[in-house]
Amino acid sequence: MDPKELTIKLGLEFNSLEEAYLFWTDYGGMKGFGVRKKNSSNSKKDGSITHYKYVCCKEGVRQYDKRDPKTTNPEAETRTGCMASMKVKRFNEKYKVIEFFYDHNHPLHPPETVHMLACQRRITEKQAYELEVAEDVGIQQKVLFDLMSKYVGGRENLGYTWQDAKNYLNSKRRRDMAYGEAGCLLQYFQQQLIDNPSFFHAYQIDSEEQITNIFWADARMLFDYQCFGDVISLDTTYCTNGDHRPLAIFSGFNHYRGGVIFRAALLYDETIDSFKWLLETFLQAHSKKRPQTVFTDKDQAMARALQEVISETKHGLCTWHIMKNGIKHLGNLMKDESNFLSDFKKCMYNNKEETNFEASWRTLLLKYNVEENTWLNSTYQIKEKWAACYMKYAFTLGMRSTQLSESINSDIKSCTRPNLNINQFFKQFERIVKEKRYSELKQDYEMRQKLQRMIIQSSPMIRQLSQEYTPPMFNLFQREWDLIAATNINKKQRNGSSW
Repeated sequence: MDPKELTIKLGLEFNSLEEAYLFWTDYGGMKGFGVRKKNSSNSKKDGSITHYKYVCCKEGVRQYDKRDPKTTNPEAETRTGCMASMKVKRFNEKYKVIEFFYDHNHPLHPPETVHMLACQRRITEKQAYELEVAEDVGIQQKVLFDLMSKYVGGRENLGYTWQDAKNYLNSKRRRDMAYGEAGCLLQYFQQQLIDNPSFFHAYQIDSEEQITNIFWADARMLFDYQCFGDVISLDTTYCTNGDHRPLAIFSGFNHYRGGVIFRAALLYDETIDSFKWLLETFLQAHSKKRPQTVFTDKDQAMARALQEVISETKHGLCTWHIMKNGIKHLGNLMKDESNFLSDFKKCMYNNKEETNFEASWRTLLLKYNVEENTWLNSTYQIKEKWAACYMKYAFTLGMRSTQLSESINSDIKSCTRPNLNINQFFKQFERIVKEKRYSELKQDYEMRQKLQRMIIQSSPMIRQLSQEYTPPMFNLFQREWDLIAATNINKKQRNGSSW
């Protein structure tokens, strides 16, 4: 309402009580005081409201409470007995001002702080929707609040405070969790099945009929695994909430060498039994199709489960996790410009023959005086799962590099914050999966839009492959082809003669 029109006088008419209260609120905002509703009078004939009184928020005084002397940090007093008020009475279908007091016995707020008054703050339906959407896509509350304040020219024009936004979202989370974690989980799976009957899910119940382990995969995940599931990574190093429940992620490479998530599971613990259930359910979801190679972190329970459930599958260790654990256990060796980490990487990647690896490993131990280090010795005992000389015959699709693990790890962190409930977790997880799929769609567009760069323009084979392979695979082939062309045989013996 135009501030020029906010003048109260006896006989001022309103069409409804809502209009009268809105006027009183706007008037208070203009003058610098908060407002509230005081009391009303009802008709004895039909019970309708005949009188209504609106007052200053500082009207009245707080009643004495005998508990006050015992209160360590009592709530601050806000009432001053202010008499400012407006009273309306119904005449036919209108309400008219019949009483008005404008004097206040307290300081009024300047325009800069009026927006902080409770009566001046209200989250509109549109703003509530914006807050909910922002949370669903992972935008931090403070960032969104600053952005919305910028749009409207400052916090004083926004209509609510940061605390109001936090309170609204917290209330919504409590409403969403009205059926408890298990109930919300089952509701989510039921809705997924309605949206897509091919959605697969399974859960395990303990002796007390409590849900322990949970497994799910949508239709696209099932399809992606059929196409790209020969080599997979199984990472269980994430925790989803304050209870530290492990989140297991099955992932791999697609035809663009980009990360793709095949399925996920929430586990009760990281025991052999839980991992066996996970792997058996995994095979059930994919009609018993087994991967050729599985990369995991250095978890003994997982290794035992893999050996018992899919023993014919090659088990390798993710080099990214090995390096992370190395930094954790051997950080003291990496101080003062030490080359330990780079030497350890060379030992892991650069030795293609077992004899060279053994020599490099021995040199590493002697150089840094770590012959008795427990972590290094335990890692060496399973060298067949990570050293290049032992893994060179395994079918890995290049997954031993850290590209996939680093990519998936940075994405998953956003949905494993300890303050997320189960509903928020699924929303964040769905967002990550959609981002991965959109990235693949974007690469599809780029492949159709741009021509492949050929290093040998006149080769019919290279030209044909440029139309069949995706850009990453085509570039990989061209590098190998270039190396073949650069091969030079210096000496060859046949039947005792050299040529």
